[in-house]
Parts: sequence; C-alpha cells; structure tokens
Amino acid sequence: MDKKSIIGIVLIFLILVVFSYINRPSKEQIARQEHIRDSIAQVEQQKAIEQQRIQDEQEAQKKAISTGDTLGRQQLEQQKTAELGVFGAAAIGNEEFTTLENDRMIITFSNKGGRIYSVELKDYKRHDSTALVLFDGENTLFGLNFFAQNRSIHTEELYFKQVGGNKNIVVAGSEVKRGSEGLEKYNRKNPGESKSVSFRLEPMPGKYIEYTYTLSHNSYMVDFDVKIQGMKNYIDAKRSYLDFAFAYDVPRQERYSPRFGEDRYTYMTYNFFEGDENNLSKAKSDEKNLSTKIKWIGFKQLFFSSTVIADESFPNALVKQTIYKDNMQYLANFSTEIGIPYSGKQQEQTGMQFYFGPNHYQTLKQYGLGMERQIDLGYAIVRPVNKWLIIPVFNFLRKYIHNFGLIILILTILIKTVLFPFTYKSYMSQAKMRVLKPEVDEINEKYGKDQSKAMEKQQATMALYKKAGVNPMGGCLPMLLQMPILFAMFFFFPTSIELRGQSFLWAHDLSTYDSILDLPFNIPMYGAHVSLFCLLMSISNIIYTRVNQAATAGSQSMPGMKTMMYMMPVMFLFILNSYPSGLSYYYLLANLITIGQTFLIRRFFVDEEKIHAQLQANKKKPAKKSGFQKRLEEMAKQQQTAQRKRKR
Repeated sequence: MDKKSIIGIVLIFLILVVFSYINRPSKEQIARQEHIRDSIAQVEQQKAIEQQRIQDEQEAQKKAISTGDTLGRQQLEQQKTAELGVFGAAAIGNEEFTTLENDRMIITFSNKGGRIYSVELKDYKRHDSTALVLFDGENTLFGLNFFAQNRSIHTEELYFKQVGGNKNIVVAGSEVKRGSEGLEKYNRKNPGESKSVSFRLEPMPGKYIEYTYTLSHNSYMVDFDVKIQGMKNYIDAKRSYLDFAFAYDVPRQERYSPRFGEDRYTYMTYNFFEGDENNLSKAKSDEKNLSTKIKWIGFKQLFFSSTVIADESFPNALVKQTIYKDNMQYLANFSTEIGIPYSGKQQEQTGMQFYFGPNHYQTLKQYGLGMERQIDLGYAIVRPVNKWLIIPVFNFLRKYIHNFGLIILILTILIKTVLFPFTYKSYMSQAKMRVLKPEVDEINEKYGKDQSKAMEKQQATMALYKKAGVNPMGGCLPMLLQMPILFAMFFFFPTSIELRGQSFLWAHDLSTYDSILDLPFNIPMYGAHVSLFCLLMSISNIIYTRVNQAATAGSQSMPGMKTMMYMMPVMFLFILNSYPSGLSYYYLLANLITIGQTFLIRRFFVDEEKIHAQLQANKKKPAKKSGFQKRLEEMAKQQQTAQRKRKR
C-alpha cells in the first residue's frame, strides 16, 4: 500500500470520527431525551400503581372467597353489579390456568378474560438459552370491549368458565422430519390430532360469550372463534361492531444490537383485504387508524411474529406501536383494536386465526396471505434473487446438511460457479486494457496536459479502443451484473431464521455478530466489540484489492481510484462489524474464491501475447460505425467547434 493510500484511509477514519462528533446530540436533544425518559418513567410508575391497585383488589376478592366471608362477598357482588350490571358477578373469581400444547408450542390460557395468557415456542430459545415466550400474561391485553346496559364492559377483567375440566391438553401426532416443521403440506400426508378448549362468559343462563381455541399437530396456527348467544338485550347494538383488543409488551429475544439487531426489525405490519402488506414506521413510535377492510395484522419482530388473521376481513382497526429505547427487557408495546361485526342477532359467530411462530419464508408463504412479505428480502431489484434463487437453494441444502457453516460454503461455491463466466469476461477485459496501455500512454504524451486538447485526446483513445475491438467498460458491466446477488445476501443473512442459534467455529450464533473481544469503549460507527469474521473479511478484501490492482496494472484508471479501492474494505469493516457473522463469513468465502479464480484465469486462460496479436489483427479490419457511435462523434465535433468559436 503506497503513502497516498494510507493517507486516504487515515483521512476517511478522521472524517468518520468528526462526523460522529458533529452529529452527537445537542444539549436540547439530550434534554428532550431525558424528558421523554422521565415521561416514560412516570407512565411506568402510574402503570405500577394501577397494577398494585388491581392486585390489592384481587387479593381482597380471594380473601373474601377463600375465608367464606359471606358478608364481604355480598358487599363485593353489590359493588360489582353497580359497576358492571349483569356482568357484575363475573368480576369475582380466582384466576386459573389451562394449557393447550402441540409439538410446536405451548399456549397458556387464563380463565380471567378467557384469554391467551402466554405462548412459548418449543423449537427455539432466547439468546440466553431460556424459554422463548412471545408474550407473557402480566403484560397482555386480550378481550372484547363493548357497552352493555350503559356500562363499559372489558371482558379481560371478567372471569370465564372453562367448558370441560381438562387443564393440560396435549395434541398428539407423528414425529415431524427436519425441514417440515409447521408445513401443512406435510400434515396432509401425515395427519395428527386437533383439539379445542372453550371458555364461556355466562351472565345469565343460556346467554353467553364463548371463546373457542383449536390447535392442530405440527401447526403454528390457532383457530379462534367468538360465539355470542342470546345477548341482544344486553349488548348495545347501535354500533355495527364490537372492539377486540389485543396488546402486549414485546420481549427482547435476541442479543442487544440497536443498530442492526431486532430493534431495527420490530414494528407492526398489516395487510388490507385484497391488498398489499404495509407497516408502521420502523424504529419509532407510530399509529394508524385503518378504515379499510383488513385481512391480517402482525406483531412482528426480527425472527418471530404474532399475527391476527380474519376468516373473511376486519371492517376496521386501530394499530399502534410504542417503541422502547435502550430497554433490555422489552422492545416495544404493540396494540390493536379490531372491529368485530355485530348486528344484535340471537346468535352470532366470528372466526379468526392467530399465527404464533417463526418468520420463516416457506412457512409463511404456504398460507397464501402474503405474510412472507414481512420478511425484508431487499429492494425490488434484489428481492427476486432471494425469493427464487437463494432461499430455494438454501432450503434444499438444509434438508441434507446440518452444519450451516458448510451450507454457506456450498452455497457460496455454487453462486461463484454460476458467476464465473462474468468474472472471466471481466478479467479478459482488464487484460486487453493492459495490452493497450503502451499505446494509450503514447496518446497521452502526444496531447500532453493541455486542457484545450482534452476532447481530442479522448477521441483518439476511444478510436484506439474501437479499432482494437476493446470495450473500456467491459470490465465493469460483468461486475455490475453480479451486484444484485451481492446485495441480496446483504438482506438475506440478517433476516434468515435458519441461522439463528447455529454455531460455526468460534461463532456461537451465525445470525448475530461473533464478538471475540469486548471493548471497554465504543468506537463511532464500529461498536464496542471486535467481530473476527468481519475482520478476516476485511483483510481478504484488502488482499483481493491488491490482486485486482495487479491484474489491472497498466490499464488506464481514474485519479484517486487506487485510494478509493482501499477505502472500501475499511468502510466494510465499520459497517459489517455488528451485522450477522454469517454474512461476513459469506463475503470472506466469496473473496477467497474470487482470488482463487483470478489466479486460475491468469495461470491457465490468459496469454497476453496472443491477446496483443488479436488486437493488432482487429485494428486492420474495417470498422463499422453504429448509429450510436455516429451520434457520439457528431456531438464531439460540435463541442470542438464550439470551443474554437469561444477562443476567437
């Protein structure tokens, strides 16, 4: 590396440091952030006070019930009846739990609200190896809201009765082979059990609201049916729908990485009926009132999601997310209020489903609802590469190979093999430019540094390339054709749940960064750790740059291009240090294979003497001008004429 290159790299580093310093928060911004934190703390304090009040009230209820305090119970019933009318008696009770379990998850229900209390995914663990729970009951809101007898009723505050007494329901079925987890196609060939659990809120005999949950073997889908029987005299039918509220604090599942981890990918999504997938703002609090029919609403994290899906459609919904900053326990609070059609008939029933599971492309796509679009596969130009090339090949290899480091290696070899013709064409173009370099130097010496002759020098150079049959852009175009795959990987690895928890060499989890050294300080744009795969990838980038410059030595290059080429590895070192180690590992392999291909081409395919002879033979052939070339020459002549006129 020459002196100018070193100076350029140092300047870039200083620019990054100065940029970070200039863009640090001002005193006003810091004060605003402190105010926001204080406001959040105040809200949390009020929430804690309210939870304590509810807990004290529940303890008083339990004491009155358990001690047989008849007078206390009667007073409590009178109080609740005054507050809730015919639903008052249902406000008194003891909380009990029921589980519905298949081979994919354990769903815990509470009789208080007849609600889903928590969901644990059995195939996955949190980053600290504890159970992966999508949400826990203490921070969950789940139930219908409506007016009855001029009173506001919230069913999550009322006690339901379970229909049937089994508290631990297990859905059985045959063992599922690797790669078929949650796939309905597999279930059709290997059917298992399907079981239900129902909870009923019955203020009067024969008049009730009933929730029925149904779960099948090897499924992440839970059917949820709401049946309303004989409630037309109690529930106000002036509104054409009831509100179904679902909300919870989103637990942190992955290792903390605010810039490139699950903080970046945690936001609410929704899909309009017969429409496209949309989402609230990423990485900031937001809300929307959706007045158009909705098919589903998703509570999305990086690798997992909870999604409410209508059998038909929801008439309207409010979706809201509150993002928590620097919270080590929770990422955000997601909430939605969904309109449930209600017309005041003797009997009404509404069906919906819940998806509680991984953001796995193949699993989500099978439902035909567009939920797979929640997975960020990149921009429009690279998404098809991931969708039709990378993901199918990756899933195919996964069926037969369990080591994901080996899968990435094979995937890289396949991709580089497919791209080899482009690499070869690019190198051959560079070789031709090297052969013509002496003649290009002669043209430069002939016209010198006189800016008035710059156009003539350019025309002479282009004429030389044309006569020799060399395209000066021939080395760039093949590389540009490879860019969609390069960027596709940039989006694939951070969102690929298959890599989650998979170790390789020193990397304990290929879906996050592989820290071999935690720093006692934070480097702007780099972080407070050292990723070894990223470091090796950057070193391989520098080696490739050296090899590539050796291959292009003698060819014409833009001033400062060498320095720029060495700046790129340094920039990638900063950018990718906090990205998944699987991505850095892929780029490392790709660089090493490309270096090997370069030496292979140079050793066995490139004979510069033959290339020179061919170019000289091309120069003797009569050249045909295309219409585009004629227009370029005409434009050049017009510019030359205009310059002469200005001199006069």
